[in-house]
Amino acid sequence: MTVSSAAEQQARAQVLIVEDEAEHAEVMAEALRKPGHICTIVHGVEQAADELRHGVFDVIVTDLRMPGSGGRLGVSDDGGNAGMVVLGIAKQRQPQAEAIMVTAHGDVPTARAAFKQGAYDFIEKPLDLDLFRSLVNRAAETVLLRHQAQGLDDLVQHQGFEGIIAGSEPMRRILQTVRTVAASNLPVLITGESGTGKELIAGAIHRNSPRASKRYVTFNCAGQSESLLEDALFGHVKGAFTGAEKEREGVFEYASGGTLFLDEIGDMPTPMQAKLLRVLESGEVVRLGSNEARKADVRFVSATNKDLVKASADGSFRQDLYFRIKGVEVQLPPLRERREDIPRIVRHAVAKFAGQLRPDQPPPDVTDAAMMRLTAYSWPGNVRQLLNVVQNMTVMGLGAGAAALGPEHIPSEIATADEPEGSGAVQSLAGANLEQLEKRAIRETLRLTGGNREQAAKLLGIGERTLYRKLREYGLR
Repeated sequence: MTVSSAAEQQARAQVLIVEDEAEHAEVMAEALRKPGHICTIVHGVEQAADELRHGVFDVIVTDLRMPGSGGRLGVSDDGGNAGMVVLGIAKQRQPQAEAIMVTAHGDVPTARAAFKQGAYDFIEKPLDLDLFRSLVNRAAETVLLRHQAQGLDDLVQHQGFEGIIAGSEPMRRILQTVRTVAASNLPVLITGESGTGKELIAGAIHRNSPRASKRYVTFNCAGQSESLLEDALFGHVKGAFTGAEKEREGVFEYASGGTLFLDEIGDMPTPMQAKLLRVLESGEVVRLGSNEARKADVRFVSATNKDLVKASADGSFRQDLYFRIKGVEVQLPPLRERREDIPRIVRHAVAKFAGQLRPDQPPPDVTDAAMMRLTAYSWPGNVRQLLNVVQNMTVMGLGAGAAALGPEHIPSEIATADEPEGSGAVQSLAGANLEQLEKRAIRETLRLTGGNREQAAKLLGIGERTLYRKLREYGLR
């Protein structure tokens, strides 16, 4: 259900009808298509299982008894428990959907048992089509309201997670981890490629912690000599070295009571690693030129794009320090491994950048062709690179008076780049038959749209029902 208003979204509900009598199934489907529901009809349990494995549905309507169906799935020869099997599969594979059981008069007790096992409701034969349509509408509305509530939950739970787009399952799990560990005082190590958003996660940990009202101090260890790094971290007293004309507190003292985030900790010189370990173990710092230990109560968060396990093995990073800073490790995936987040990031960024340029006007749309290209690119610089490109597109597009941002607004080095993961892809098409090409096109389009079949069908230039049929034919999920 993808359109904006509740009534419109309800009218676009995806309904799976499981009914062994073809004529009866068509009557039900016709009754539901009038208000705009999209119906898929199957005539047995095995077909239903296949649809529930490959498709996405809002409402499942299933007959309780379907003789001769579902033998491979453990349904008895008379099909007496066929609907219950469908219900079980639906609850396992698509728990967000609602199921309606269609029964004969004598099966009402069984239908009530199905209700206890999670069915939305049941309806007796012969069907009152108006009542049937109303029941499906209510079930669809229940699913819609649940989606809207989930969207509200997402909005609420992202307070304090500004700038982090977490629609994909990997990022949702990461935010749940962040939410859990933020309340503790455990040190957190954030790992991942450059540009994946490690600093955003560190900030989210602080904002969601009991120390949120205290200082949040960040420091980058990259490119720092040992002496400069020691001074910056621990501070110095007057006269500690030439030019030390007054005392200076380091970032540990400055952040005391709050959170200290050390970025690129993997680049820290080896001698400094031992000194950092002592501070983390004792909770005390000694300024350069002093023998006095000072308390430094900080929540310690660090990040690196290096493999510290490998660095520990080759001796370039102290193993004992690695274990100390890794109270909890948060591994951020590269953007190419969560492509379903790219459209969300793009739309969010366009709104932000366009709002800076012309705050009194709505942001421009991004065409499907442009979004496909942005989603297909491998983004070696990850989210940071994507945001830079989107900012460029927005500035250039609005500057040219464009109503929408299209492929022509994508920087040429991105628009014309060959994908590393697709090298040789064109050559590999030679000799492939049309069925193989079509299967590949559907699979790749679904991957790039994050499994959104409505959007995939639009991009492929086919109807949704045609796409569903192709998915069944090719065994695609």
